[in-house]
Amino acid sequence: MSEISRIDPDQELVERAQAGDTRAFDELIMKYSPKLYGLIYNMTSNKDDTNDLMQDVFAKAFRSLGRFQGKSTFYTWIYAIGTNMTLNFLKKRKRRMASSLDEVDSGIQNDPAFIDYTNRANPRKQSDVHSLQEKLNDALQALSKDHRAVVTMFDIQGIPHAEISRILGVSEGTVRSRLFYAHRQLQGHLEEFRLRPAEV
Repeated sequence: MSEISRIDPDQELVERAQAGDTRAFDELIMKYSPKLYGLIYNMTSNKDDTNDLMQDVFAKAFRSLGRFQGKSTFYTWIYAIGTNMTLNFLKKRKRRMASSLDEVDSGIQNDPAFIDYTNRANPRKQSDVHSLQEKLNDALQALSKDHRAVVTMFDIQGIPHAEISRILGVSEGTVRSRLFYAHRQLQGHLEEFRLRPAEV
């Protein structure tokens, strides 16, 4: 048994699920559904696509559970499945998202941490907050799928560099490099809004 598996808080549930206990698998699904939904939603900006992908991710996890050997935590394992399936989906979808701005959901607008931050930053101007949220979501969707993935995981969901590295199967240096370039692109997209004179 690896060191990681010994500290995996889900080890008991995973073992029960591997032994055929469907309720244990349901508990794992319930535990990670909110974060996985947030990850996929912020990468796709479409509720229907997110719901479809969620079903596919959990179906694949269930089919593959017998091959999970505890070399990583269950959390890292299922996040890797979710990330890879979403990236593959985005490759296939390509430019469809640009067909109509009305079809794009503002995923980041509904992120509780972001809403709390923007409300505290400027509680008097909800219209400004809404405009910033829309602008930030547009900027996020303008990133490449790889850059959007690291921004979603690090900035929105608070996943550490090392964990993102394990989820994506890339080095921490690559994660930091992608974040650096993604942040520069986001700053460029948001510069116009940031420099706008504040209303009294």
